[in-house]
Amino acid sequence: MTQKKKQPVAAYALVSALVIAADQALKAWVCRHIPLYPSAAEQVRLLPGIVHLSHIRNAGVAFGLLQGGRWAFLALLGVFAALVIWALATGKLTKGWERWCAVVVLAGAVGNGIDRALNGYVVDMFEVEFMEFAVFNLADIFINVACILFVVLTLFSRDGEKMK
Repeated sequence: MTQKKKQPVAAYALVSALVIAADQALKAWVCRHIPLYPSAAEQVRLLPGIVHLSHIRNAGVAFGLLQGGRWAFLALLGVFAALVIWALATGKLTKGWERWCAVVVLAGAVGNGIDRALNGYVVDMFEVEFMEFAVFNLADIFINVACILFVVLTLFSRDGEKMK
């Protein structure tokens, strides 16, 4: 009989809390220090020519689509959270990187969910300067990087090979 590896629940909770706290802290800082829809002079330059901080409100989802779906988005978050917790608890995600990607995506989704629940919109701040692109936030970065990593590792990992 093979013994199942114990899930690092405390580590998942800690990383989730750190992702959510960092996201919420940056959003709070932006709301206090950058005016809503700032002029170019009011934006904070991070990497000139590449990205700056702005202050935008997005009541939709990615790229501002589906505006005003606050309660539908929160319901979907609840379903997604239940699925991730179920997948973690039942061992459906068998590789360490699968579990960590799911945890990080969920934490990012919760970060944006907090905004939606409290305000009805998400605060976005990272604005790319060298091309037309959506303004996004730290939670979005965590969600997208973890999803991309999940896809890449799924495509390139071999069955039976343990990747951590």
